[in-house]
Amino acid sequence: MPPTLTRAPALALALLLAGPVARAQTPGCDICATWNADQAPFRIFGNTYYVGVKGLSSVLVTSPQGHVLVDGGLPESAPKIIANIAALGFRIEDVKLILNSHGHIDHAGGLAELQRRSDALVAASPSAALDLASGEVGPDDPQYHALPKYPPVKDMRLARDGGQFNVGPVNVTAHATPGHTPGGLSWTWQSCDGPRCLNMVYADSLNAVSRPGFKFSASSEYPNAVADLRRSFETLEKLPCDVLISAHPEASQLWERLEASTTAGSEAFVDPQACRAYVAAARTVLESRLEQEKQQ
Repeated sequence: MPPTLTRAPALALALLLAGPVARAQTPGCDICATWNADQAPFRIFGNTYYVGVKGLSSVLVTSPQGHVLVDGGLPESAPKIIANIAALGFRIEDVKLILNSHGHIDHAGGLAELQRRSDALVAASPSAALDLASGEVGPDDPQYHALPKYPPVKDMRLARDGGQFNVGPVNVTAHATPGHTPGGLSWTWQSCDGPRCLNMVYADSLNAVSRPGFKFSASSEYPNAVADLRRSFETLEKLPCDVLISAHPEASQLWERLEASTTAGSEAFVDPQACRAYVAAARTVLESRLEQEKQQ
C-alpha cells in the first residue's frame, strides 16, 4: 500500500493558492509562468495519463477508437500538452473530444489551439460555453474582469449535469459543480488495468476566490454562489471516487502521489477518501471566506 498522505491542512492551503487570486491583483498574470512550468507526462492508471503542465492539469484518456482530453491549460500550455501526448506515443490528431471544467484562462486558454490541431469537439457547460465562445468570463463570474482574455473556441457541444459522452469504449459523465464559476463541471469515467477497473474523478476547482469587492455572501451578479458551492460539495463527496485528479494538481496532492508511485506504482494514486478530503478542504476555505465577509 502507498504511504498515508496528510491531507486536510495541505489541501486547504493548496486550494487557497490554486485559485487565480494573484491574477485578480496583477493584470499581467505573474503566476502563469509558474503554472506553465514543464512537467513530464505519466500514466496514472489504466488508460488515463497526466499530460498537463506543472500547475494546471490536463488528462488524456485513450482508446483504439480515439482519445478524450480534459482541460487545456493556458494558451501557452497547448504546445506542451501536445508534446506530452506525443511523448507517451499518442497523437493529438487522435483526440476526438476535449472536455472543459470551466471557462477561466488557466483551464480554457489552450482549448482553441488544441481543437485546431486535433479537430476535436469541445464539450462545456452552457455557462462555460458562453465564456469559451467569447474568450472571457461573464459578469456573473466571481472573477469577472480580473482575468485575461484568451483565444475563443468555435465548435462546442453543451454538457449538462449527468450528460454522457463516448469515444469508442471511453464513457465520460459530466457533473455540475458550480460556485467557483457558475458553469463549473467535474468529469468521471472508469479506467481499467486488466480486470481491475477504477472510478476516476476529474474535479473542478471549488475554491471561493474572486476579484476584489466581490462577496460570495451578497452578490447581485451571482446570488446563488454559496448555495452552488455547497451543492457542489455534496455532489463530489458522493461520487464513486477511487482516483482523484483536480484541476490544479497540487490541490489533490498529485505530486506527492507521483513521488510515492516510484515505489508503490499506480496504487499511490488510489485513495477512495480523496474526494471527501478535497471537499473538506474546500468547505474550510468557504467558511473562512464567509467569516471574512462578515467583517467587511
